[in-house]
Amino acid sequence: QVQLVESGGGLVQAGGSLRLSCAASGSIFSVNDMGWYRQAQGKQRELVAVITSSGRTNYADSVKGRFTISRDNAKNTAYLQMNNLKPEDTAVYYCNADLRVGRWGPEQAYWGQGTQVTVSS
Repeated sequence: QVQLVESGGGLVQAGGSLRLSCAASGSIFSVNDMGWYRQAQGKQRELVAVITSSGRTNYADSVKGRFTISRDNAKNTAYLQMNNLKPEDTAVYYCNADLRVGRWGPEQAYWGQGTQVTVSS
């Protein structure tokens, strides 16, 4: 059984900062890409940032220069540092990880339960 547990969401004023964490646990053999997605009310889920196992990153244009994704491979944990938050960043943020369960298992995508981020103006 694999779990992705997110934490760090909350309510913050515009211009403020939050740091999200996503910890993967269970019978994990390896973790490939880890990413953060978000879904605002009434909108489709969108990619925010992704980081490969070697540390390469990619960001949505809307968050470049404000958000930073990082990871601790020893802890199977990804982070999203969000600075200069804007009301339009308000959404449920989901963690995603492509990982292999057991040495011979297939690589599959797993999702966290989501954490709410609300930015007030």
